[in-house]
Amino acid sequence: MRLAVIRPATVVVLLLLSAFLCAAGAQPPEKMPRVGSLHLGSHSDPVIQSYLEAFRQGLRELGYVEGQNIAIEYRWAEGKYDRLPGLAAELVSLKVDIIVATALPAIQAAKQATGTIPIVMTSSLDPVATGFAANLARPGGNITGLSAMAPELVGKQLELLKELVPKVSRVALLGNPANPGTAPMVRRAQDAARELGIRLQPLEARSPSEIDNAFAAMTRERAGALLVLLDVMFADHRARIADLAAKHRLPAVYGLQDFAEVGGLIVYGSSFVDRFRRAAIFVDKILKGAKPAALPIEQPTRFALTINLRAAKALGLTIPQSLLLRADQVIQ
Repeated sequence: MRLAVIRPATVVVLLLLSAFLCAAGAQPPEKMPRVGSLHLGSHSDPVIQSYLEAFRQGLRELGYVEGQNIAIEYRWAEGKYDRLPGLAAELVSLKVDIIVATALPAIQAAKQATGTIPIVMTSSLDPVATGFAANLARPGGNITGLSAMAPELVGKQLELLKELVPKVSRVALLGNPANPGTAPMVRRAQDAARELGIRLQPLEARSPSEIDNAFAAMTRERAGALLVLLDVMFADHRARIADLAAKHRLPAVYGLQDFAEVGGLIVYGSSFVDRFRRAAIFVDKILKGAKPAALPIEQPTRFALTINLRAAKALGLTIPQSLLLRADQVIQ
């Protein structure tokens, strides 16, 4: 029996091949991207959870599944503005790849916490006026995402109130001065009110405890209708606000669809669900190497009008046919 002779050169090749295979097997798994999700509101709010599900659905459509090939770190301020800076700092310390910020105060907190980690806005009321972007086409910094065009919307919302209640002369304007996006909306509302011949009555509520006082002031000053500006705190307390508007017999218009579902009379605005879903597109582009500075900020292209006929009946109002024909949804 003859033994096979293994040449030295063959031994070297086998050793090199073995070393290569061992090294390949020892490679660490590809790093899973981590996204920080910063919220002013509460994790227990089913509406916010529906928005987040839209975001996750958008990610799934792009091939990302939470817990499998992407991780999401959630942080909730539970409606407390002063908690946002600390939560944003936590996400920065975790070295997340992107921060997705919901509501203007959360965007502001993220901006103050980092100038390098990309920030995606799910809904900014006016990104240029609030200093988040140099312009919409080229934001120029580490922030991009989606705009709600809220300041532009308030003029249209006042027009709807005037069409609904033609004789209205005084309209209460409920805003939260703690929200940096409120001031631009108030300015636009004042401009629109002058053009419509309406006297505007701006009222403030910085916390839930001040909402009742604001409605009491509306009654004292004999407001004939109400415009509620976009704000997370107001969204969290939407049922209470809609109930107070009905109690004080104030025809009211809102910018968030969820108000109609709890008894609000009229809603005119863009879809928050759609904006959260589209925020996933920005996350995907950034993870693939795009720079926020060069990613144009998206503005909504479609606005929906919802009319709640039950609320109108309770107020003794007849909705003009011209409004009903333009409505995207009518709640019977």
